[in-house]
Amino acid sequence: MSVIKTSLLRLCVCLALGGLILTTASCSWLKNLGTDQTEGWSADKLYNEARDNLNDGNWETARNYYQKLEARYPYGRYAQQAQIETAYAYFKDTEQAQCVQTCDRFLRQYPEHPLSPYAMYLKGMCTLDEDDGGWLSWIYTQDLSQRDSSAARDAFDIFKELVERFPRSRYANDARDRMYELVVAQASYELNVAKYYYSRKAYIAAINRAQTVLTDFQSTDQAMEALEVIKNCYTALDMPDKASEIQRIIDNNQNRPSIRNYKYQVQQQAEQQEEALLTAVKDVPAPGARAKKRK
Repeated sequence: MSVIKTSLLRLCVCLALGGLILTTASCSWLKNLGTDQTEGWSADKLYNEARDNLNDGNWETARNYYQKLEARYPYGRYAQQAQIETAYAYFKDTEQAQCVQTCDRFLRQYPEHPLSPYAMYLKGMCTLDEDDGGWLSWIYTQDLSQRDSSAARDAFDIFKELVERFPRSRYANDARDRMYELVVAQASYELNVAKYYYSRKAYIAAINRAQTVLTDFQSTDQAMEALEVIKNCYTALDMPDKASEIQRIIDNNQNRPSIRNYKYQVQQQAEQQEEALLTAVKDVPAPGARAKKRK
């Protein structure tokens, strides 16, 4: 009997010690769980850790570090850079809406900052909702009834503002190229809608949509195709006089200038605007020169 009591006593003691150890370990674990490992980090360390994670493709971790950096050192030398790189991390992580919001916040706070052209360029790219297949494929691969060119128009306006405000920016030439491609893409979109209506024998709707190409994108190659659609519609509607009139227009415009020169026209216009500005305010340095001085 005494042996049983001794065994039970030993078991109770073991259970008590085990419970005490488990409780101590649990408290220690919970305490460590609630501890921020970045507590006490300098701005340099936070930024370097964020940048390392950004380079390694750890977008969420990088954003967390950038956000802590911005919150703890809002007036430090990394504050603006942290905002921009946060936006880039959102862009790479396909969080387009958050990227646009971050760029907008930066542009509101620092409209003339040396990084503002990049913020505007990144905003334009995100507005296009770019994916791994490329932004242009997004416009062309969707089903006709599901396409929406509003994003392309918004992106065009953003790139246009970038070119007008920062014509010497390192992103201006690429913005001009994208404006050119967007014009062609939107013209193709409108033309395809007109062809779709024609294939459905909705000739009046096809004519109206083809006329949109002629009105809004008259310098594109798609304008000539739009005239062909209109001519075919008039032929199908048994209106030979109208069809002949459109054919005469087509014949008279065979050698007209093409949209291929559009981006150079935009560039020339931007350079003329900048020249007028520099003539009026000769002592104001260009954005690129201002950026170098800040470095």
